[in-house]
Amino acid sequence: MSAGSIRSILWLGFYGLILWAWWFLYSMSVGMDLDLIGRPGPMGQAMAAMDPRMDMVMPMAEFGPLFWMWGVMMAAMMLPTLVPTLRSYEDLIVSADGTRVGWVGVVSGYMLVWVGFAALITGVQLALLFGGVVDMLGIAKSPLVAAGLLIVVGAFQFTRAKEVCHGVCHAPMTYFLGHWRTGFAGGLRMGLGLGAFCMGCCWGFMALGFVGGVMSLLWMGLATLFMVLEKLPQIGHVVTRPMGVALIAGGLALLIYPVMFGG
Repeated sequence: MSAGSIRSILWLGFYGLILWAWWFLYSMSVGMDLDLIGRPGPMGQAMAAMDPRMDMVMPMAEFGPLFWMWGVMMAAMMLPTLVPTLRSYEDLIVSADGTRVGWVGVVSGYMLVWVGFAALITGVQLALLFGGVVDMLGIAKSPLVAAGLLIVVGAFQFTRAKEVCHGVCHAPMTYFLGHWRTGFAGGLRMGLGLGAFCMGCCWGFMALGFVGGVMSLLWMGLATLFMVLEKLPQIGHVVTRPMGVALIAGGLALLIYPVMFGG
């Protein structure tokens, strides 16, 4: 099989996995009686009001199904953000000793980090659910919690930690040149490192799922679009702080609205 055929198969598989993940999440959202924004219909409202301690099977209150949902969500939302990084690695296949096996290793290491994050945020969601902070659909019950999340994630956009992590995500070629390893094991190691920096950069946008509901396709789509834009070499450094301002403004609006309008 020619090198071009292998490249095509890998990229088709990569994009196929992304499309499947989005189809799965859409089907799951429809099955939970949610619209594209994440607003529940009658059945969804009944589900949201359920007590997670009830003696019945409730997938959204169990680690296994919830972890599976978050794992698929990581594939849908985070794999598109990896495209600039993989294109950088492809340049090194031409100019250095990168290989397609190493390319697969980078993808594998990256996704291992995000699968680990899926396990972590699953535990967080269950703790919030049983603590009465979010409902069965993962929506914050109090506008104070939602506003606090928006403000915290917005403020994080201005921190040194964000700057460092975003710097790596924004310039993957620099990371590759400083941490170059060959073969699958080398690609895996670099993918784990890149995934760790990416998680440090983007964790807040995942936490924002608790503002409007973790199954809101609107939130997933907007978060994915922004994270892709953040990683584009041409404009990534321009959009980070304006997004921080927008998130803080949204949080303050949630705090002020009930006071001003009694809502």
